[in-house]
Amino acid sequence: MHFIHWSDIVTAFASFIAGYMVLVIIFYTVFLFISMIQLRKEYQLDRIRVYDDYLEGIYTKPVSIIVPAFNEEAGIVHSVRSLLRVNYPIFEVIVVNDGSTDHTLKKMIDHYDMKEIQKVVRIQISTKAIGKIYQSTRFANLFFIDKENGGKADALNVGLNFSHYPYFCSLDGDSVLEQDAFLKVMKPIIDSNEEVIASGGSIRIANGCHIQNGRIEKIGLSDKPLVVMQIIEYLRAFLMGRIGLSRHNLLLIISGAFGVFSKNWVIAAGGYRTDTVGEDMELVVRMHRILREKGEKKKIVYVPDPVCWTEVPEDMKFLRRQRRRWHRGLFESLWIHKKVSFNPRYGSIGLLAFPYFWIVEFLGPIIELSGYIFMVLCFVLGGIYIEFAILLFLLSCLYGSIFSMAAVLLEEWSLTKYHKVTDILKLFLYSLTETLWYRPLTVFWRCEGVWQMLKGDKSWGEMKRKGVSE
Repeated sequence: MHFIHWSDIVTAFASFIAGYMVLVIIFYTVFLFISMIQLRKEYQLDRIRVYDDYLEGIYTKPVSIIVPAFNEEAGIVHSVRSLLRVNYPIFEVIVVNDGSTDHTLKKMIDHYDMKEIQKVVRIQISTKAIGKIYQSTRFANLFFIDKENGGKADALNVGLNFSHYPYFCSLDGDSVLEQDAFLKVMKPIIDSNEEVIASGGSIRIANGCHIQNGRIEKIGLSDKPLVVMQIIEYLRAFLMGRIGLSRHNLLLIISGAFGVFSKNWVIAAGGYRTDTVGEDMELVVRMHRILREKGEKKKIVYVPDPVCWTEVPEDMKFLRRQRRRWHRGLFESLWIHKKVSFNPRYGSIGLLAFPYFWIVEFLGPIIELSGYIFMVLCFVLGGIYIEFAILLFLLSCLYGSIFSMAAVLLEEWSLTKYHKVTDILKLFLYSLTETLWYRPLTVFWRCEGVWQMLKGDKSWGEMKRKGVSE
């Protein structure tokens, strides 16, 4: 009888972890090269391209900006002010107050001189009851809807029902847009003659920046390590991951903080689902699925240049809640549409995008956590096992820190939002430490999200805002 020795189990497990990490490194290396090529191609053109033509109404499409707000008193006034200043010909701003318990309603009414109006809202998507509708006497394109609490997705659906224009943008209540952001995010939709039905921009972190009256006056870095690491994380997610996926129409997520959609297609898809914590990703996945089932050759894209600045958690407690919720949302979006996975009927979405999100994005934290535990055990056991631990640690550094450094270089190479050399050096040095403390933390939190999901926990988790604009 053949007995399996402990060393054989250790070798097999080490080989599995190492093989998985090599697979992920290959994925990210491919994304890195695609991003480099795409960014250089775009910025050789876009840096000299003038957007004046897009300011003329005959070229642009009117946009409804929907801002779901729940207890956003700290930043809602400044965020709306930044939206009212965007450089775009025809738009409206619709703030949907989702049963806030703070002074969001009062601040908006007082600051923007809002008066109640009587308006019939066409119900295309079922939502919670609407209370009162207000319109600013100072800005005719600013509306405020007060409704029963039903969650962010329900608030977005209310805004959809109320909106007047063929395209809409979903924006978080604590966001600040750069002035030309809408011209840039709408450009692929306009240029494609509506072949592109959704377009997402970049999300950047406002903590540490100087924002006055809803306008970015000076871009800077926070002095909090947790925030700096999130900046690096966002750079990698947007400048590497999303560019690579978008290049081949494989993008399964447009951030709920800044994305533009065709209203008709979203309503045809049934609007935002209210029974998931990842309503933004689920909608994009559902739209891809419907497009493939109808045989429509439409695109959903990511545009690096238009930037929306938003506040991120500075406290571990709130960051932990956010990451757990994000991972639960990822699973829900994939599981609801699980029939797409590995299904040739859905083309590259079923055969490439879904496998990537299942294997790398969802299962990644679970496999990584087991790898961290395995590394510790190997160091404890000593001998040949230390060689396994060193191998996994080096792969982990390559997987984490090296690609994060590459994302910082891509930022400096293309968008160059951080003009100070000291800021770039700081980002570079912090990225070297990611594998040592930040990545293990986020991996553990995302695994907690899996555990919450298994327990049936669907809580959102309070997110405390302090406001980033003065």
